[in-house]
Parts: sequence; structure tokens; C-alpha cells
Amino acid sequence: MKRIIIFLVTNLAVMLVLSATLSILGVNRFMTEQGLNLPMLLIFSLIVGFTGSFISLLISKPMAKWSTGAQIIDPQAPGGPRESWLVETVHQLADRAGIGRPEVAIYEGEPNAFATGAFKNNSLVAVSTGLLDSMTEEEISAVLAHEVAHIANGDMVTLALIQGVVNTFVVFLARVVGYFVDRVVLKNERGMGLGYYATVIVCEIAFGIVASLIVAWFSRQREYRADAGSATLMSSREPMIRALARLGGITPGVLPKSFEASGIAGGGGLGAMFATHPPINARIQALQNMRIN
Repeated sequence: MKRIIIFLVTNLAVMLVLSATLSILGVNRFMTEQGLNLPMLLIFSLIVGFTGSFISLLISKPMAKWSTGAQIIDPQAPGGPRESWLVETVHQLADRAGIGRPEVAIYEGEPNAFATGAFKNNSLVAVSTGLLDSMTEEEISAVLAHEVAHIANGDMVTLALIQGVVNTFVVFLARVVGYFVDRVVLKNERGMGLGYYATVIVCEIAFGIVASLIVAWFSRQREYRADAGSATLMSSREPMIRALARLGGITPGVLPKSFEASGIAGGGGLGAMFATHPPINARIQALQNMRIN
């Protein structure tokens, strides 16, 4: 609950900062004496909606390293048999998937793993010490294949685009409703009154919650695709099924909210609708129903 509230407040703060910056620069000329200039408002909303989303995407790798304390493994000097095996496995999977070889990292924590990065050929795959200690090599390989599948599917970019689209609608609709309340309900005829600003803030919070539901739904769908991608890369669904069953019997590590959707397992939020990942049982069932060519 607390982490979701922080996430929503952070997103709102980013949009407010961008809105204020664009106002100072004179980009917000969508409110005129003749009324609301919808084309200008749409341009304004697109800038605000997509800027934060793509900034988050572009800095995802350094932020992931910093927030988890992930240590990059040097492929030329892995440091030990486990590290060497991890790098070799990820590189083999990346070659099969037809993408550039990602950086590979280990971080201290409970069982989890994630992939991130703005580009398919410049990405990061990281696994926790907890996951390495609690799974067999075959299960770890399946998890790594799942993360490589995320990269090959372009899931990080897709999620950023979806976030940008829903942010755009949040900004746009909040200001349309704010204008309606200010001019029609409160009968303000000069500039933008207090009613407009108050309504915009309330609507951005409310619409932001709805946007989070939409983004979470897309995130759950890409988990199914990454599970299927793991089965394809491993030429068998069984390793991923066993890895998921193992995850279902332990408490997964918590990732920072900014890239929780990138992990192999995520929290449920305020309920199933806010969850970034489907239930483990549903993922196993989907794999069992999958046909391997």
C-alpha cells in the first residue's frame, strides 16, 4: 500500500514539475479567451505524458544498478565458477534470441531477477543471491531465459510507450474536466481560477489510479509472453514450470517500484488488478497449455 502511494505521488510530482516547466516556457497556451484550444492542449499533454516515461526508460539501467547494488560481472574476469556460468548462460540465451549480449549482474537480496534497459543491444540482466541459492542451475537458466525474452520482446520500450500514452490521457482529460468545472460549474470567466487548479490535481490523482490499472494489465500480459519465450529458448516448458513452482513456495524479493514490473515475480499491490505479475498458478497453467513447436 505504502509503495503504491509513493509511486502514484512520484508520478504526479513528475507531471506537475513538467507542467510548471512548460508553463514557464510558455508552452501551455491551451487556455485562451475563446476557450480551450484542444490541439495545443494535446501537444502539451503529449510532451508531459511521454517525457517522464522516456526519461525513466533511458536511466533504467543505472538506476537499477544503484538501487539494488547490483555488481556487474566482467566477462573477461568473472571472478568465480558461478559468475562465469551466469555470463555464459545469459550470452548463449541472448545469441539464441538474436539480441546483443546484455550486461550480467548479481545483487544481494531475496529470490528475484530482472532485466532492464532502453535498447535490446544494451541491456542488463541481474539475479539475486537468494535466487541463486534457492534454485537448481536448470531453473536459474529458465529464469534467465525469461528475462532475455523480456529484452527480445522489447517489453521495456513497450511498457514505456503504454505509460506515456496513459499519462497523456491523464494530463489531457484532467485539464478538460478542470476547464469545465472552472468555466461551466463555477462560472469563472477570467483566466484559470482556483477551481481549475484544484480539479486538475484531483483528476490527475483519480485518472492516475485508473492509468495504473491499465499499465498493470499490460505488464501481466507480457509476463505470460516472457514465460512462453523462456520455454522457446529452453526448447522445453518444464524448466520454467519448475522455476515458477519454486517461486510459488518462497517469498520473492521486493524490487524498487520504478522497475518492479521487470522482475521475475512482483507484488500484488492493492489487489489482483494492480499486480504487475499474474498469479504463479495462472502462469504455470498457461505454460502447460502452451504448444512447443
